[in-house]
Amino acid sequence: MNNYTIILAHGIARFDYLSQQFLKNFDIFGLATGLVNNELHYFKGIGRHLRNHGFNIFQSSVNFAGNLEERANDLKAEVETALALRPEQSKVHIIGHSMGGLDARFMIAKLGMAEKVSSLTTIGTPHFGTSFADWGIANEGDELIESLDKVIDLKGFADLTTEAATNFNQSVEAFETINDVFYQTYSAHEQKSKIFAPLKPAWQIIFDREGDNDGLVPVSSQRWKSKLSDENGNVKPIQQFDFPVSADHLNEVGWWDTNQIEFSELLHTDLITGIIKYENKIKDVYLEIARNMRQLT
Repeated sequence: MNNYTIILAHGIARFDYLSQQFLKNFDIFGLATGLVNNELHYFKGIGRHLRNHGFNIFQSSVNFAGNLEERANDLKAEVETALALRPEQSKVHIIGHSMGGLDARFMIAKLGMAEKVSSLTTIGTPHFGTSFADWGIANEGDELIESLDKVIDLKGFADLTTEAATNFNQSVEAFETINDVFYQTYSAHEQKSKIFAPLKPAWQIIFDREGDNDGLVPVSSQRWKSKLSDENGNVKPIQQFDFPVSADHLNEVGWWDTNQIEFSELLHTDLITGIIKYENKIKDVYLEIARNMRQLT
């Protein structure tokens, strides 16, 4: 049984960025630190939940929306920082949400980090890209990315197209097949009626092209593939799981939205209790993942 540090790797355009910067800049007495690191964090309350159960957690921070290679290099630096904090440990586990899973795959396969990673668990990761990115680029998204380049780097969105994902997968599968990293995926989806309202247009675009999705990534892409292989006949299984709680892309990292509680449920409980109950279900998914990681070498 190991007790490796667990790295929580966030996705592209982390939605807690502005709140974190605001609170850090104006939190004179340090009172908001707990909120920034837990209840207002991208992985909402998940780090604290895992620490309370005895796990060592490192919440990484990489480029906001830069390209895959840049984000992967940032993640490498974060992993090395986490390892330096616990020099008795030679490896880490990584839980990557959304593009965070791709960042980790790139880092492992192309940046010499395979020997420092015991396992990679991806949640809601677009391993095969997403048709929503295809749609965005086809509808002048590339021009928008270029026009904003001097203000903010958004090149990472182009790495989420199905074409970019295909090229990336082809470039790394042979190495992923033979390295010692354990890979597993979790895929989630919801009906449109339960999807967080701002994600509904994307949900429809993806559903029309690729079927069930979480509002940003189709299930087929989240699942990746059941096994990796190379031209020498080597084969490596990938463990595939359905996310055990009904969740959209936002819910997957612990955030609740108004569509998660049915009216009938409110007849038996108050809203706050319902929110806490739902968010605790998400936290316990991560807890189960963490417990299973300890069984890996």
